Amino acid sequence: MPSIPDPESPAIVWFRRDLRLCDNLALLAAVRTGRPVVCIYIREPSDEFAGALGAAQACWLHHSLHALDQSLAQSGNRLLLRTGNPLATITELTTLTGAASVFWNRRYDADGVRTDTAVKAALTERGIEAKSFTGFLMHEPLRLLTGQNRRYQVYTPFWRAFEAQVRIQDDLLVPSSMAPPENLPGSESLTCWNLLPSNPNWARGFEVHWQPGEAGAQARLDAFAEDSIDRYRNGRDYPADMSTSRLSPHLAMGEISPHRVWNATSAVFNERTAEDVVQFRRQLVWREFSWHLLFHCPDMATANLNSRFDSFAWRGDSDNLSAWQRGMTGYPIVDAGMRELWQTGWMHNRVRMVAASFLIKHLLIDWRQGERWFRNTLLDADQANNAASWQWVAGSGADAAPFFRIFNPIKQGETFDPSGTYVKRYCPELAGLPDRYVHRPFDAPDAVLTDAGVVLGHNYPKPLVSHPFARQRALAAYRATAQ
Repeated sequence: MPSIPDPESPAIVWFRRDLRLCDNLALLAAVRTGRPVVCIYIREPSDEFAGALGAAQACWLHHSLHALDQSLAQSGNRLLLRTGNPLATITELTTLTGAASVFWNRRYDADGVRTDTAVKAALTERGIEAKSFTGFLMHEPLRLLTGQNRRYQVYTPFWRAFEAQVRIQDDLLVPSSMAPPENLPGSESLTCWNLLPSNPNWARGFEVHWQPGEAGAQARLDAFAEDSIDRYRNGRDYPADMSTSRLSPHLAMGEISPHRVWNATSAVFNERTAEDVVQFRRQLVWREFSWHLLFHCPDMATANLNSRFDSFAWRGDSDNLSAWQRGMTGYPIVDAGMRELWQTGWMHNRVRMVAASFLIKHLLIDWRQGERWFRNTLLDADQANNAASWQWVAGSGADAAPFFRIFNPIKQGETFDPSGTYVKRYCPELAGLPDRYVHRPFDAPDAVLTDAGVVLGHNYPKPLVSHPFARQRALAAYRATAQ
């Protein structure tokens, strides 16, 4: 049993994907001990979420850690950076500082759970207090279960159960001060972690679109709640509009808590905005559902939840995969999305579905190839959300779109980007086309293409595959799998 801590013995806060001060229960618990506080982030040999961070998110992590360190400095503290095995690193830190308590917020992937369980057991055996708290999610996957005491497999029942049990947290506190111990150990250099790209710096344009850190997250939330949420329901599917929150990178790094986002929607909930708030909350809860699935199905990022798809006849076409990755498929809405991803580290959700459907069902390329590409290039890469969403599109997930639901990229573009504003933003070579042809340049007369300066196969690609052919091929593959 842990002994009663000495009033001068520090409390360690182990930060992970909770890089914030507000509504950070582990940090608040440490401050409430009244003892000195040691704040640490550990770069583990394998990142806490299924392998190394993607390149885009590693870049974000650099800026997020820097922002957290600045916030801690304003409270009289600092963030220690260490690389190594968490148990060995924390054990060494307790020895160096004389810390008698270690606090952290829970994580829910299998590797993270195993590591945290081992750390807690080892610390407790040494007489050191070890406590974990919720903070990454608004629900605990083990507690929100069906009436049969099983995990949820379908989103809508999960949403209903979640909505019925969620409670507004009014005490989203920010510690005003937290003194470090006098013998605070040294820190590794964030610069030496080499998280930022160089030669070339492909992330140079990211700073135009994003402000990593807790302050940036709060500013994004405030702007959405004040200016955009009242048009979310009708505008969220139109990629040229700014009707979505763009909070996903901040949530992925824990720079803002989901409770804080939920509270903000409550503050603007009224008769006029009710449907908008509900639709936004359903997207927020999809993230919760995804983590619910991953907790109960730890290999969701690599294995079909529906095992029938294990025999699906995927095509290993590296040239088509590369063309999709580069935004060179010949379908403008798909190409615009893939180029938006490369230029900004983010992609509009409607376009994500269209681009994913194209890879899986038009090109018959394994959804895991797309999942890996998104995990490496998305600033909001989220192990659970990414895998669950790819499996949803593929039709192999627990709550999946049926495989025979095949997005028509032409109609999707014409419906949700009717004037081609989004496409022309990211595919400027098509900017001269009339609206009626911007999503189908391959149907434009030669004279129209000439006037627009478009030469198919030269400055814009011809389609990799025709939609009618791809649809029939995908349906045949699905029927063969279903037999």
